[in-house]
Amino acid sequence: MRHRQVLAVAAVAFVGLAGCGNRPNNLETYYDDPAPVSDTPSAAAAPVPRPQTAPSAPVKPRPDPRAVAVAVAAVAGALLSDEDVAEEGVHPGAGKVLGCLTGLAAGERRSASWMYPSGSVLDHQVTAYPDRSGADVVSGAECAGTALSLPAQEGVTGLRAWCEGSTCTVLVAKGNLVSALSVAASTPTRAADAAKRLLPKLVAKLVTQP
Repeated sequence: MRHRQVLAVAAVAFVGLAGCGNRPNNLETYYDDPAPVSDTPSAAAAPVPRPQTAPSAPVKPRPDPRAVAVAVAAVAGALLSDEDVAEEGVHPGAGKVLGCLTGLAAGERRSASWMYPSGSVLDHQVTAYPDRSGADVVSGAECAGTALSLPAQEGVTGLRAWCEGSTCTVLVAKGNLVSALSVAASTPTRAADAAKRLLPKLVAKLVTQP
């Protein structure tokens, strides 16, 4: 009986040693639970935004050469000449009048300016608008000062005038043309009188244009 008990104890000891052969012999960590393995899938990578393509600018149609030629001829034909203003006693000059004329929309334009012996300035501009009527330009113009009353003129589609201080401005329209005159004189009365004297000449040259 003693021999069998010795063999049984030896067998138990051998099994215990074999069971821990593959693990480190550390009593403090031997029975620790193994580190949990996360089964949560990794977060998907954020999508990379695609660069936005800037919208292409609309292609502007090329102007009709014939229409441009007609506009240039009409503008030149409606512009006052030195002979037209000779009775005013002026001479060609580079003086420019500020104010209402500077706010007109852009278009095919020609201008001329003259000076009085007193230093007063007379400025004339004629503009052809390819995309609007001259009457719309005149009616939409906002000029400082008070309205100047002028007699009605035949053959025109728009007529307005203003005086601010000693500067008076007249706008006359026909078709897609706008004839604009500005007079800067020494007094408001002289400016208004000069504008009224030159109005018939503005109209006469304007209404003859196609």
